[in-house]
This record gives sequence, C-alpha cells and structure tokens, in this order.
Amino acid sequence: MVWEHTMPERPVVAVAGVTGAVGTEMLAVLEQRSFPAERVVALASARSAGKRVPYAGTELVVQEMTEQSFAGVDIALFSAGAAISKRFREAVTSAGCVMVDNSSAFRMDADVPLVVPEVNAEDLGWHAGVIANPNCSTIQMVVVLDALRSVAPIKRVVVSTYQAASGAGQAAMDELYEQTREFLGGDELTVDAFAHRIAFNCIPQIDVFMDDGSTKEEWKMVAETTKIMGDPSIRVAATCVRVPVLRCHSEALAVEFAGPVSVQAARAALERAPGVTVLDEAASSTYPMPAMLEGTDDCYVGRVRTDPSVEHGLQLWVVADQLRKGAALNAVQIAEALLRR
Repeated sequence: MVWEHTMPERPVVAVAGVTGAVGTEMLAVLEQRSFPAERVVALASARSAGKRVPYAGTELVVQEMTEQSFAGVDIALFSAGAAISKRFREAVTSAGCVMVDNSSAFRMDADVPLVVPEVNAEDLGWHAGVIANPNCSTIQMVVVLDALRSVAPIKRVVVSTYQAASGAGQAAMDELYEQTREFLGGDELTVDAFAHRIAFNCIPQIDVFMDDGSTKEEWKMVAETTKIMGDPSIRVAATCVRVPVLRCHSEALAVEFAGPVSVQAARAALERAPGVTVLDEAASSTYPMPAMLEGTDDCYVGRVRTDPSVEHGLQLWVVADQLRKGAALNAVQIAEALLRR
C-alpha cells in the first residue's frame, strides 16, 4: 500500500527520543536548516517528561510519548530504539503521520524504503507510512559509492570502519570520557557500555556476533548497501571497529570496478556529488580526520589512490559525523524530500 495522505507545506513535526544524543541533534538540525515546521513536538519517556530542551531561541517542554501523541502530527522523527519504534508504528501511521525511523527496526522490511536522499530519494514514492534511516556507517559509504559508480559499475567493496563512541549513544560517550580520566589517573577502569574498555583501545566488535562470525553491524553494511543502491551484484566485505573517538566515523574503502577508473575521474565525480567534500592534498598532509569534522554535514573524502591489487581498483578514506549525516541530518533530509514531493 502506497501512502496517500497529503503533506502540508508547514508540517507539524515530532521528535521521539528527543533527550538522547541523536534526538538532541535532530532538534539542532531542524533549527539550523530552518525546516518549515508549523510546530515541533518534543517526545520522550515518562522519566523525561517535563524537562525543557532548547529550540529556535526558545524551549520545548518534553512530553511523555503515548499512542495519542501523534494526533495532528505530520512527520515523526524517531530515535528511541527499535523496540519503541515497533511499539508505536501503528499509532503513528494510523494518525496519518509519517514515521522516519532511525533504528534498525524496519530497515530490511520489503514495504519500507531505506533512504539516503543523495542516492535513492525516488524510493520515497512507495513508502506506506514508514521510512527507515540507514545505519550510520552505511550512509556515509553509499553517498561516496553512488558518486563513484557514475564513472564505472562497482563490483566489490572492502570496507574497514573506525567508529566513534557516540555511535553507541550518550552513555558510551560518557564512558569514554570517564575511562580516559580513570586511565590517566591510574585508577581502575569502569567498563559498562562496551564489552571491553574503550579508552586507548580498539574493539573489533560492534553489535552481536552472527553465525558466520561477522557482527550484525557488518551484516548491516552488506545488506543495506544492496537495498539502498538497488544493485544486488555489488559485493561488500566489512570489518567494523569501535575506536576511542568521540564523534565522526571513519572508513577505509577499497573499491573494485568493472572497468577502468582513473584517480582523476574519481576525484572529479566526488567533487560533483551532493553531500561530498574532497580533502585530498598529500603535499600539505590534507585529508579528513574526525577531530576536525565534528558538527559538519558532508561526507569527506581523501587519500584517493589506485589499488594495484586488482585490475580496476581505488582506495580512499571517508569521514563523516555520524550524529549528523549518519543519523539526524539524514532523517531531516528525508523529511525535506517528503515536502518537495
């Protein structure tokens, strides 16, 4: 069933999970991009009800999210976890509201488009009330891959990720801060948010392990890339690692093409692509780094070079703020695309 409700020019927008790291960023992005909302509703759990959150020079009072919260709401940006999204799906859609969901709850459902607006905005034409925001590490990769496949078809991608603590939420960021203080002070480290300490360490596990030895995060990158790019022939091999960085995921990509692709042609395609910025100047040691890109919106690319291990290959380095393009910004861009339709 294709959605038939009409979207007003100035929609009422709800942010569900507004007190979390991504929810806070969603409010910031709505304000910074001057999203034409008639009204913004701040929703969270009962324990957060009554809190005040800043928005557009004023404050919003956080309301407890219930099944009745979506009456009169046109777009609900969800970042409250998969279980909450599943619980409220029917309440949202039956109210005539479109759910843009940041969790993994519906990403691979056949009736739910998985959308990165720079890549597959046309898929919004067949949503049935729910649109899924992809995994953060997938988003920044497919934005870059979509630009590169304009030069030649892509056969295979090998990706290694270096994912920031904030990808696991506010508690994980807090733990990195606390463990760093404990480590430098010579104290015993408190380990709670991750399976191992994150301070001064790298953890080659994100999400749970699956039967084939990969993690669910790695599986997401494979399955979601195929769905977003609409090309099941692209093969993806992923290794996902949590690193002691607060914000911004980094990725090392090795891309194999079906035909010749020069570094010059690839760089030109990337420079033309919406949502991509090329920072790539070896002489001045210019390349993307997480510490310099917190709070930015683009996917930044550097270290573009030939991969001599395959016939037609390139290697490159990609960095993006996963709270922005990897989550909040992409969700707001989806909402903007809905208005344009």
